[in-house]
Amino acid sequence: MPDTPLLTLPRDSASAAPPRPSLPRLLVFSTLYPNAATPNHGVFVENRLRHLVADEGVEARVLAPVPWFPEALAPFFTRWGRAAAVPRDEIRHGLAVRHPRFLALPRLGMVTNPWALYRAARKEVTRMIQAGFDFDVIDAHYLYPDGVAATWLGREFGRPVVITARGSDVSQLPDHAVPRRLIRRAIEDCDALIAVSADLKRGLLALGAPDDKVTVLRNGVELERFRPPSDRAALRRELGVEGILILSVGLLIERKRHHLTIGALKDLPEARLWIAGEGPERASLEALARQQGIADRVRFLGPVPHSELPRFYGAADAMVLASSREGWANVLLESMACGTPVVSTPAWGAREAVCTEAAGEVVDVATPAAIAAALRRVLAEPDRAATRAHAESFGWREVSAGQAEVFRRVLGR
Repeated sequence: MPDTPLLTLPRDSASAAPPRPSLPRLLVFSTLYPNAATPNHGVFVENRLRHLVADEGVEARVLAPVPWFPEALAPFFTRWGRAAAVPRDEIRHGLAVRHPRFLALPRLGMVTNPWALYRAARKEVTRMIQAGFDFDVIDAHYLYPDGVAATWLGREFGRPVVITARGSDVSQLPDHAVPRRLIRRAIEDCDALIAVSADLKRGLLALGAPDDKVTVLRNGVELERFRPPSDRAALRRELGVEGILILSVGLLIERKRHHLTIGALKDLPEARLWIAGEGPERASLEALARQQGIADRVRFLGPVPHSELPRFYGAADAMVLASSREGWANVLLESMACGTPVVSTPAWGAREAVCTEAAGEVVDVATPAAIAAALRRVLAEPDRAATRAHAESFGWREVSAGQAEVFRRVLGR
């Protein structure tokens, strides 16, 4: 990929920016943002922003690019076709969201997407400023390609850039040569970094980030939305739950390793497993359940709207996260907030969230046998009230305050 933005964009343009107020106006920039066509996509980014606006009174607009795809072909391509259905503009929770299109080239996107994002976004940023929204800080989410493009935008428009690292942008993408080089450059060029877990911060430090440049601000949980059911027995009858119910929530992709949870069910003959999510691994996971003779105890729920998840968490006896990689798994807190303990593999952030006996258990080795053994221990003496109490220490207010402090700090420079 050409280095033109890295070489030609002015480095000293920030000095020409007007004085910034103490209460920052944010341009939130991320391809990880929900929209009308994919309302569950990146909901954690939207939730953090909503609470920041409500708690700290900042003004924000969202620039959430989506891949361009011809509308005429959308009915024939389920995954890519959804991008064509995303509106150009929408209002979500009172926040204005703009969805410009960028060219995501098949097989080449890993290399070309930062440049494509930058080209699409700079036009929209120019229009925003001309229309009167003269933002103070670019709040970018995900280091690659979003954070890379954001640093180019920040340099061109003379605005500081704060990048939130989220997981595979630190644990996986740097394994590739071009992303690694550009990620390291973005780490150097941005004004501050936010990591959603201490584990993720250690990953950023390994990539060369200075310690004082990284602030750990984990995600919170919607305590009002995710709460124990008022009548759990009635809820279980309504959903048709019989006996012990294990729940897993996440995309049906290799990284989520649902096959480990399915394998654990063999050692738990009295339990049933419900999996909420969709993805390309569904057929192979269904085949695995049949092969192991437990297909009658595994139910694939398909995609479940985020607003409906509390019902399933509340009805379950335990929730399992078997991921190989996470930055901070929101499903852990969501389940615990509903009073349901969790069993997790040792992905980044897991031990930070599951840090009391009431919360559940993090296994040392990610195997079906280890997951089954941990589930037996978690299910032996459940204390759903204590599990909820643990989750209540993970609200959003302190996260919002921490963000505001980061933004004010970079503006104060």
